[in-house]
Amino acid sequence: MSNLVNSTIWLSYVKRLHAIAESGLAFSPEEFDRERFEEISQIARQMMSDLASVPVNQISDLVTPFHRRYVTPQVEVRGAVIKDNKILLVQEKSDKKWTLPGGYADVGLTAVENIKKEIEEEANVQVSHPRLISLRHKASGDYDPDIREFYKILFLCDPIEPVKPLAGMETCGADFFALDEIPPLSTGRTIMRDLQDAFIYFADQQKLTSID
Repeated sequence: MSNLVNSTIWLSYVKRLHAIAESGLAFSPEEFDRERFEEISQIARQMMSDLASVPVNQISDLVTPFHRRYVTPQVEVRGAVIKDNKILLVQEKSDKKWTLPGGYADVGLTAVENIKKEIEEEANVQVSHPRLISLRHKASGDYDPDIREFYKILFLCDPIEPVKPLAGMETCGADFFALDEIPPLSTGRTIMRDLQDAFIYFADQQKLTSID
């Protein structure tokens, strides 16, 4: 456990170091400074590669922007749909584990439009009236460590009848589960706290939104 904690701490340091270097490359007009920022960025990517035990070119593909810019977190949306005291989950093709439907927020759509689209695409369920449950910083939670930075937006959504869950192109299963029968979760995407908070908010929608 201590090794995992140490790796997570070091990963947070390296991500911050990389972000500072990339931001310096985006804004510094001095060639001397830019050379130093580029060197720091390369060192940070190599450190990420060592921590993740993957080739450094894979790290670069994930974290190096298309053009130099100020580095900010990516946005992920997830939707909780509760019916008959059960919550909708989808099974990911990538790891065969289960998660709340959702994913990266697409450019050009509002957060509400994004979550409606994701739930319909991944579970064949149409929803209405999304309400914000929480806004989380992925690296501060119990999710699997990730070299990327994310803000996770969790919504509670009302299902539109008829509700017939069906797997989509990126999923291989979709179904409703009671809280005491949750299958193995894809914990880089969804953790039990997300599901528990969804049921708590469903029972009392006057509760304040949870924000990290």
